[in-house]
Amino acid sequence: MKSHILGFPRIGSHRELKFAVEAYWRGESTETELLEKTAAIKQHNWQVQKQAGLDYVTVGDFSLYDHVLDLSRMAGAVPSRFNAGDPQSLDTYFQMARGDAAQGIAPMEMTKWFDTNYHYIVPEIEPGTRFSYSCRTLVEETRQALALGFKPKPVLLGPLTYLTLAKSERPADRWNRLDELILVYKEIISELAALTDCIQVDEPVFCTDLPPEIRSRAAAVFEQLHDSAGGSRLMLAAYFGALGDNLPLVASLAADILHIDLVRAPEQLEAVHQAWPRHKTLSLGLVDGRNIWKTDLEKAVQLVRGLRNAEQLWIGSSCSLIHCPVSLAAEKQLPADVANWMAFAAEKCTEVERIKQALLGRDITPALEENRAALRSRRESPLTYDPQVRQRCSGVTEAMRRRASPFSTRKPVQQRRLGLPPFPATTIGSFPQTRAIRKIRRAYKDGRCAEEEYRAAIQEAIREVVAEQEKLGLDVLVHGEPERNDMVEYFGQQLNGFCFSQNGWVQSYGSRCVKPPIICGDISRPKPMTLEWTRYARSLTRKPLKGMLTGPVTILCWSFVRDDLPRSTVCEQLALAVRDEVLDLENDGVEIIQIDEAALREGLPLRQRERAAYLEWAVNSFRLAAAGVRDETQIHTHMCYSEFNTIAGAIAAMDADVISIEASRSGMELLRAFKEFQYPNDIGPGVWDIHSPRVPSQQEIVRLIELAREVIPDEQLWINPDCGLKTRDWPETRAALANLVGAARALRNN
Repeated sequence: MKSHILGFPRIGSHRELKFAVEAYWRGESTETELLEKTAAIKQHNWQVQKQAGLDYVTVGDFSLYDHVLDLSRMAGAVPSRFNAGDPQSLDTYFQMARGDAAQGIAPMEMTKWFDTNYHYIVPEIEPGTRFSYSCRTLVEETRQALALGFKPKPVLLGPLTYLTLAKSERPADRWNRLDELILVYKEIISELAALTDCIQVDEPVFCTDLPPEIRSRAAAVFEQLHDSAGGSRLMLAAYFGALGDNLPLVASLAADILHIDLVRAPEQLEAVHQAWPRHKTLSLGLVDGRNIWKTDLEKAVQLVRGLRNAEQLWIGSSCSLIHCPVSLAAEKQLPADVANWMAFAAEKCTEVERIKQALLGRDITPALEENRAALRSRRESPLTYDPQVRQRCSGVTEAMRRRASPFSTRKPVQQRRLGLPPFPATTIGSFPQTRAIRKIRRAYKDGRCAEEEYRAAIQEAIREVVAEQEKLGLDVLVHGEPERNDMVEYFGQQLNGFCFSQNGWVQSYGSRCVKPPIICGDISRPKPMTLEWTRYARSLTRKPLKGMLTGPVTILCWSFVRDDLPRSTVCEQLALAVRDEVLDLENDGVEIIQIDEAALREGLPLRQRERAAYLEWAVNSFRLAAAGVRDETQIHTHMCYSEFNTIAGAIAAMDADVISIEASRSGMELLRAFKEFQYPNDIGPGVWDIHSPRVPSQQEIVRLIELAREVIPDEQLWINPDCGLKTRDWPETRAALANLVGAARALRNN
């Protein structure tokens, strides 16, 4: 029996990766210095796993930006617009992720990794793409781990998942290149086999509805990979759900070890146990890689006790731990009793090892008693239950989820009130968060700044943002959100039922980290959350100004959610809290209220048959939050980095008056779903990719809008960036928004 994890957080205990990479981007450190700093992070990660007692340390889970991009780099899949750059070059690597502002080169597309909030860089398979083994980072890291005395288990993103996630002009173009890609994998695996006795191949695609290309070719693919591994064992890791109807196929593949996710899909254990050949090893993902609550060790042990001989079982995390914070050791902010309910990545490594020890018959009584006491403390805590919230949820009616009139009736009423021009130009919400804003907010949080000084500083920031928007000529303004550290954390801090870590950071994309709030109890809103700042901003302009809120589904998806209630129940509690805020804003005279649901698509189950139930409660939650307003109040929502073709009907059912979406990186490809569905309400496809430092020209924006006009009628079209501008600098923000407004005006004049 062996213990292992599928991957460890790559950001460092104190976000060392973020600061090292950004220093390199700014030219403040050399490539050598960057690699020295990241080598220290990797070594620390391996040491944590070894000290926890795990039999292997996972190698290859580290990345300077994204593990899918790493595979593209390894396979030499560099898009032609990067001038056939050297895949081994860090400059080429970061250009692929971020674009090149100086040369006007757009970055590769970015979207969500399955149903998580992690963003990956979408591989591009062009007619001229030639796969070749181009970067030996994984082999080098494996050698480094060996030299330091660790027992490495290298991990590779599997070829079937890689091609499923890739994009090409035609889907068939990707699969026609599979044989060429497999040659690269065979070289990599052959080199790794000389260094280790186990190689992990991640194929989460086997927990989805498989494309026919995989069903017909998976057996041959794994036969070749297995042959390349020689005497090293090949582990097929399938996670984020159940194998389901893919189980017979997976059970027939040439893999020595099968890893399954028993946190997301514990019900699959018996079927997998029966189907997986008895002479092979089964790896069980018993510790949650996506949430921060302690594992019920006794329950985990009982689930698998007696399955098969110990040497045919491995114990592991359900998936990679990159979705969890690094360690509880640095936490000073969480109440001690609440912290005792949790396990971050380092603690989860210990949980994995303890389950293994228990299954081997070792005496871990003190650990089990400690675990039992922590679970009982959480279960019995008054922090987790509010009878008033439960009673209010029981009184929700269908009428509370419906607007008084259809959109066709609401739109002319709203237009008479707002008086907007054709192609109205707006932004998504946030504006650049300068060092001064972050400094005053931090000082106020730490008690080093008086209330009066803080309020004056935030008001000044709002005044500057409103003035900038007036000067630029935007049609619908925002207050810029200088008081908000994060679009979810800000609201969680003002709601009952939440708690917050001090260093619970997780990677969102690249160097971008977020610190998800923790939903530990029933949720309610004790007082207004945004009313004061919105009211102040509206006093500075005669133009319409949006009230900015985060929607219930997004707060749910971007938080660590309690696991003792159904997610649908927690989401309904959030919806009622947001509804209270919406009605307060409307009663204060706010004409437009934006309720961002950036994560709606992210929460969609991987299996088609499970999606209807999710979409029903997710859409109902949004409608519950938004539908209490009068016809004259315009409701906006925003969604980013998602494929919408499967959920266009659900988005329409949300019945927002205006939706804004990410569309620039895909060249408006995402709008095809809205054309096919004939989306009835207004829509603002993003025309500026704010995740890249480059400034789009007015001509480029006009070109994107013209593409949108082929799909969306002019009377339904809004002009806006892809997302909020929090991470951008002021010079590029002014330049890009000037071009955006100029493009809108040019279209009106034609």
